[in-house]
Amino acid sequence: MRLVNVMEELVIDIVADMAQAGKMCACTRCRLDVSAIALNNLPPSYVVTAEGESIKSNMTQYRVDALRMVTRAIEVVRKMPHHR
Repeated sequence: MRLVNVMEELVIDIVADMAQAGKMCACTRCRLDVSAIALNNLPPSYVVTAEGESIKSNMTQYRVDALRMVTRAIEVVRKMPHHR
């Protein structure tokens, strides 16, 4: 069994998708900055799962909220990136 923050999992997935789609800088620093900003503006949502069990079923509202915050975070990082 393990403890998982559903929001963290969703944000990481969304950031990876956005970077792969070219909607944001794909460098590690920008990806982490966007993730941190988004997660600091989302409430944590923890679940207990068996090791290897998928947690992404029936999470539509969480995904919508995470996508909204990631989009905002991308704009913040785009205006003031920390990468060189």
